[in-house]
Amino acid sequence: MEKILIVEDDRLHAARLKTILGDEYELTLAETAEEGLYYIGTDDFSLIMSDIILPGMDGFTMLEKLQEEFMTQSVPVILFTSLADVENEQRGLMLGAVDYIRKPCHPEILKARVKTHIKLYNYRKQVEHQSRIDQLTGVANRRQHDYYSVVKWSEAARLQIPFSVCMFDIDRFKIYNDTFGHPEGDKVITAVAKAASRYLQRSTDFFGRYGGEEFVALMLGDDANSAFEHQKRIRQAIEDLHIPHPDSVSPWVTVSIGGITVIPEPGSSYNFYLKIADTMLYDAKNAGRNRVIWADEKMKPMFEK
Repeated sequence: MEKILIVEDDRLHAARLKTILGDEYELTLAETAEEGLYYIGTDDFSLIMSDIILPGMDGFTMLEKLQEEFMTQSVPVILFTSLADVENEQRGLMLGAVDYIRKPCHPEILKARVKTHIKLYNYRKQVEHQSRIDQLTGVANRRQHDYYSVVKWSEAARLQIPFSVCMFDIDRFKIYNDTFGHPEGDKVITAVAKAASRYLQRSTDFFGRYGGEEFVALMLGDDANSAFEHQKRIRQAIEDLHIPHPDSVSPWVTVSIGGITVIPEPGSSYNFYLKIADTMLYDAKNAGRNRVIWADEKMKPMFEK
């Protein structure tokens, strides 16, 4: 059942909306914009319906705040009000509302508009999801990484928890491609992606293809030593696939991994630490490949082998 948040301080109108929509949708009611923003931060809604005139923060201001956040800027918002002037309607639509309904509204027209906006939202989500998946491997692509990293970096900075970022690269992959051809190379990329992603299934993990034979992983909450040990297990799991490689550091396909764990400071740059992880990756390659090199919160390196 789709979830709708209704922000309305008029209890009679809120009760009427509940009567009209309650049989088809799961409704959450809030009487202030502040309460509405709290609920939005704790659940996933397919639609937000808000009065404009509210105690404290008004509906326009709440809409502006929703548009500022990555996680909520795509959720459709319907504004409803007794204000009948064109200026307020124009303002609401310019701020990003998908519809503007004057009170009182006809029940069947309201149902139709709600159904249409939720249907459009779900379609956009499906298209967006497909655009963030790497078509070869089925894992996240670089676009999804760019989105997810910003959201989770801000979350780690707010909660002051460890954030780990690491880069993977398949060792001597060009030689493999030149020997067996690109179709076989694609199979190796897919096998490596599946093996690594099995170890990164927590809600606080992210794994995606960064480009070519390179991958990126993010983890929240693990200290440096735990993250380092976890990546060592992933590296070993990939070698244990026993995919023959004609000219590498092992008889099998292997990966080199570099990463860093840090507790982000507010205002700090994720991309700065991504570059450090990339530097650690090249250090791992220069040190002989098929190994993990990590940096802890104090930039002290940790070496495998």
